[in-house]
Amino acid sequence: MRAKRDKALVLGGGGLTGIGWECGILHGLAEAGIDLAGTTDVIIGTSAGSVVGAQLTSGLLDVRELYERQIAAVEAEEARGSFGRSAMLRFVWEVARSRDARSFGVRMGALAMAGAAASAGSGTVPSPQRASIERRLLSHEWPGPERRLVVTAVDAETGEFAALDRDGELGLVDAVAASCSVPGVWPPTRAAGRTWIDGGIRSSANADLAQGYRSVVVIAPLPVGAGPIASPRSQVERLTASGSRVALITPDRAARRAFGRNMLDPSRRASAARAGFAQASAHVEAVAAAWCSGGR
Repeated sequence: MRAKRDKALVLGGGGLTGIGWECGILHGLAEAGIDLAGTTDVIIGTSAGSVVGAQLTSGLLDVRELYERQIAAVEAEEARGSFGRSAMLRFVWEVARSRDARSFGVRMGALAMAGAAASAGSGTVPSPQRASIERRLLSHEWPGPERRLVVTAVDAETGEFAALDRDGELGLVDAVAASCSVPGVWPPTRAAGRTWIDGGIRSSANADLAQGYRSVVVIAPLPVGAGPIASPRSQVERLTASGSRVALITPDRAARRAFGRNMLDPSRRASAARAGFAQASAHVEAVAAAWCSGGR
């Protein structure tokens, strides 16, 4: 782990539309002269944010190129999921029954593993989710220590939260797949002898991992929390209280319309990216105040 704890970029979860929107925000800010990805000491990615973070820390493309990939035509083989009504109702029910984030993780892990077992028993084709992530990532290796990436996930059996990085046992593709394993949508990821589900089960952004950093920008496609799930806003308030300078960016009305009803619909990703790019200008002043004050 790097000793430098100056600037942290937090990228939250939010499906394929969240990926597009985050890329739009980052590109828009870069066009305004604020290159978050190129000046941060760490990127903390949850679910969709782990995909964006892995792309940015690969060193193989910049934010403009990543944005252009979002507005390109949807690939025919791209995995499409849907968080349907039954999954949503089960999610709400388990939130209400859970006393804390860890017990909620255990409940959602059980749901994910039961669904995976049922699919395997029926002889259905395994989920294309990991293969889709493997195709999307330009590099399958963790970035070096000079471009630190942290990816969040939850142990499906114990509910334990994990901040995964290059020093751990999981390879990059498995770590990102784990962070994106949404219960009720995709099966859990089995890696390093453990079973993993989406890091967004604990928090949609897990911004508290930026504790101790002087400057923090949180880009959160899903700004709300519920029950034991901490909201990005509450985590940002605690970071601010601890002395960090923090800017929080959440979707505006135009972005929410662009997302549509299914955040896992790849056909909505381009409109979400364009909405993010358009929204970025409204946040330049606040981001500059958090990120640029006092210099590098």
